[in-house]
Amino acid sequence: MKTEIRHPGSFAVARCHLDGGETLRVEAGAMYATSAGVQLHAKVEGGLLRGLARSALGGESLFTTRYTAPDGGGWVDVAHHLPGDVQAAEVRSGSALMLTRGSWIASSEGVDIVTKWGGMSNLIGSEGGFLIKAQGDGVVVLGCYGAMDVITLADGQQVVVDSGHLVAYDETVKSNLRRAVEGKTVQSLKSGEGLVFEFTGPGRIMTQTRNPGALILHLTEVLPFERA
Repeated sequence: MKTEIRHPGSFAVARCHLDGGETLRVEAGAMYATSAGVQLHAKVEGGLLRGLARSALGGESLFTTRYTAPDGGGWVDVAHHLPGDVQAAEVRSGSALMLTRGSWIASSEGVDIVTKWGGMSNLIGSEGGFLIKAQGDGVVVLGCYGAMDVITLADGQQVVVDSGHLVAYDETVKSNLRRAVEGKTVQSLKSGEGLVFEFTGPGRIMTQTRNPGALILHLTEVLPFERA
């Protein structure tokens, strides 16, 4: 599969070019156009229990849709549900990519999407404790809120990322959740940052310049409704 990012920026679209008979897995509701002849089939990937785990724990839809190109090939356009960048990331055998809730849009046939326990740090960091693990050999299409940055860490190199701005990271990267001001809860709250992830390389870290959680809080404050 070859991926072309169209309209890069706030309203980016990924056009996934497929060879004849090639299949693309897409998050429910993420497709907005296909070339003629592309066939689609919605199903619960990996069986009901695995689909429920991906939905309830990983923040993705219960159903995924498979798009299969006709003999002459075709394309599928996919987009994220929030305004922001879309990016294609390679996944290779033995080097999985860990995705935060809601960032997976689509993936090529050779990539397996599973739900994985991310540890108590992710639970405390408002990621629900579970991550989506993209493993295998192929391409994953990711979406974010705002612009996407990719930070490549050398072995032992570190970076600190606000918990609400994380999109994905390589499985080779070690993570540690801590207060923004180490050891000082009140100071961390005063800073407006709260909790941050400290990552240690080697590997990639993908971040978003806007925080979806902050958007929800803002809308809750200005619109006449209450969060459940």
